[in-house]
Amino acid sequence: MGEPALSLQSDRTARWEAAERLWLPAEEGVATVHAMRSPRPPRQPRAERQRRAQARKRVRRLAGAAVLAVALSITLLVTAFSSHSRWVVPAAAPAPANRLLPAGPPSPLPIAVHGPLRVLLPVPQERLTAIGYYSSGDGALPLSPLGSEANQGFVSRTIHRVFGGGGTNGLRYYELGGSGGQANAGLAVGAPAGTDVYTPVDGTVVGLTDYVVNGRKFGKRIDIQPASSPSFVLSLTQLTPDPSLKVGSTVSATTTKVGTILNLSRVEGQSLSRYTQDAGNHVTIELRRSETLSIP
Repeated sequence: MGEPALSLQSDRTARWEAAERLWLPAEEGVATVHAMRSPRPPRQPRAERQRRAQARKRVRRLAGAAVLAVALSITLLVTAFSSHSRWVVPAAAPAPANRLLPAGPPSPLPIAVHGPLRVLLPVPQERLTAIGYYSSGDGALPLSPLGSEANQGFVSRTIHRVFGGGGTNGLRYYELGGSGGQANAGLAVGAPAGTDVYTPVDGTVVGLTDYVVNGRKFGKRIDIQPASSPSFVLSLTQLTPDPSLKVGSTVSATTTKVGTILNLSRVEGQSLSRYTQDAGNHVTIELRRSETLSIP
């Protein structure tokens, strides 16, 4: 009966000693160690931070430029291939020569210039089939076309349509090329054979000479001295002159009839026919200095 009492006493003693240890001060030489923070990474130098910021700005600028370039390219393509145009008015399809009715004088519409000299449309606009410029020698002077070029390259056409330019008089013209001589020194104004032709400038008739093709005579060359530029002579060919026209006659632009267009489609190839719905008959206009032109 004594052993259980001894065991109970021992258990109480052990618990008392454990409680005392909890309240005892720390022993000498024993230290409390607190948890340590992770070491901070070293700070980046200021120059490195600035370099990275500038690099990010460059990337953003390049991305913006790329987006702008794509948008501009799409705009150019859509504009270039658009079927609508604000200033291009196609010429009316020509009627057969045997059905032509009198159309009256043309409106005073400038189609070309050389310095202060303006060259007006010499045929009624409803008879006009096409306007073309070609290279010519023999002292012919270059003319500056008015209107928009119908067969220009893709880049020029796109620039004119997007940024403007190319003329606003509603007419289109074609570059016909040619070998030798001045570019754009010859002007071909297309209309069906038999169409009335009116003088494109005010002036005086100073010459009526035979127009010869392959040794054969076809109509006359009509030379007119412009009243506003007497140092020049404007020559019209590929037409039959009006019977009332004589050397010394005074003519008024778009008012005085000087002749009718000849049919030369069986005599020579006519470059203008590539852009018309007929044989490409036309009246030609060339400008020369009066001292270089041989007038009988």
